[in-house]
Amino acid sequence: MREFRPVLRGFEHVKRFWDSGRAKVVAKVLPGEFYVSKQDELISTVLGSCIAACVYDEKLGIGGMNHFMLPGAKALKEVHADDLNCRYGNWAMEYLINEVLKNGASRSNLKIKLFGGGKIISAMTDIGEGNIRFAQAYVEEESLNLISQDVGGPWPRKVIFHPQSGKAQVKKLRTMHNNTIEQREVRYLHDIEAQDNKTDIELF
Repeated sequence: MREFRPVLRGFEHVKRFWDSGRAKVVAKVLPGEFYVSKQDELISTVLGSCIAACVYDEKLGIGGMNHFMLPGAKALKEVHADDLNCRYGNWAMEYLINEVLKNGASRSNLKIKLFGGGKIISAMTDIGEGNIRFAQAYVEEESLNLISQDVGGPWPRKVIFHPQSGKAQVKKLRTMHNNTIEQREVRYLHDIEAQDNKTDIELF
């Protein structure tokens, strides 16, 4: 049965849709966004060189996911869930964790899963590697509990995350057609959305 229950305050801007195949509501996180939920719903995103961190408290049934494009930025003013500044890892991690805690999670229960950081455009600087290094360093410096990660490699990913349990599924697009250097990463992300049914699912 379709049930679109109200979202937590501050996340009204995140697009949600009914996935008939999974029989659940899915919240779609775009680059620079994050989303936190206590509901029995899913959170999804599509990653190239970007990173998605999934943060959750399975004991209390709350979790969230972010999607950041670059490791960090300094001298920014305070940001909110719908600000583009969350495209930077330092803000995206801090705000995701704070929102999960603010909505009832216990810091001692928090678990982390990391995804993405692929090098999908061979001629470009390896942005993904910098994102991976940042995310891993952040988790270590904050003494967070990293449960699993699927990062790096030459392929993009689609991640589907269940915030209450922390279960995650990853689809990798392992073969892609050639593109010119000038085409932006967003083209690849559209390719994944169109082709992800052809890929294998891995559980994390």
